[in-house]
Amino acid sequence: MALALNIQNRQRIRAVNLRHLRRAVTTLLRDLLGIAQYDISICFVNEEEISRLNVSFHRHKGSTDVITFDYSERDGHAGNFLHGEIFVCVDEAVAQAKRFRTTWQAEMARYIIHGLLHLLGFDDENPVQRKKMKREEDRLLERLRQQCDLAKL
Repeated sequence: MALALNIQNRQRIRAVNLRHLRRAVTTLLRDLLGIAQYDISICFVNEEEISRLNVSFHRHKGSTDVITFDYSERDGHAGNFLHGEIFVCVDEAVAQAKRFRTTWQAEMARYIIHGLLHLLGFDDENPVQRKKMKREEDRLLERLRQQCDLAKL
């Protein structure tokens, strides 16, 4: 059984509590999503780094909130094993938190949830898929709030 969770902070916009974040992500994976096996890397980056990734891998110019790379299929893993990388832009979390009147930590948690949902096969390419994914994000974020103090992220 693979249980690997690697979290890196490569930005200096906000301090991130990696220990508390690890507990929150583990709660998401095991308790809320029922994932028993995973090899996940989460990297917190700045606007410059996410913009480079966005251009290199998606051919989109500019910043974005989260980019997910799913390695499960490439490695021949199926079913209940998640393998991937999630890059979270803290600059975007801070900006969007102001826009949506929430905390940057809650916004960051939303981006992590969004990335995990992509690894689970959710997509947001069209309005119907986006609505379904957003509903699941909202549900998981609310459940995570009940189990973790997001302000400590």
